[in-house]
Amino acid sequence: MKGLIITLLLFSFVLTACEPSDSRPGLWLSGEVEAFPSDWSFSDDFELIAVQVDTPYGLPHSVTIWCVQVDGNLYIAARAPESKNWPGWVEKNPDIKLKFGDRVFEGRLQKLEDPDAIGPISTAYSIKYHLTQDLNNDDEGPRSWFWQVLDRQG
Repeated sequence: MKGLIITLLLFSFVLTACEPSDSRPGLWLSGEVEAFPSDWSFSDDFELIAVQVDTPYGLPHSVTIWCVQVDGNLYIAARAPESKNWPGWVEKNPDIKLKFGDRVFEGRLQKLEDPDAIGPISTAYSIKYHLTQDLNNDDEGPRSWFWQVLDRQG
């Protein structure tokens, strides 16, 4: 009986810890996957979204992050990526899930390296999140990595 109670408690914990919340990471993102949008302008209405990545230990990992759209394309970033695990995991497997409210989408991340491409995205972050410092050109703080979210099918 005691073993059953412990099993049920662990199962309940896993279910409640599935999705991330604020700075607490989670596991699976729940919800039915929708078709990949051709225009991500609706993302302007979301301050925080969730991203789920694959890990080397077989369980997904999800975190809440900021996002921006520029000309209908979606971008995410990781500030101080060397201090986090998920950006490295994305390097190994760029397939992700994103959650906006109740809407879930599958995508593939393409890392941006060109400063000319990153500039407008960094500016969009500064505008959307009222930042006083550029995410990528900050001499006082850590650098950021930027990715464009692409359709897995395309």
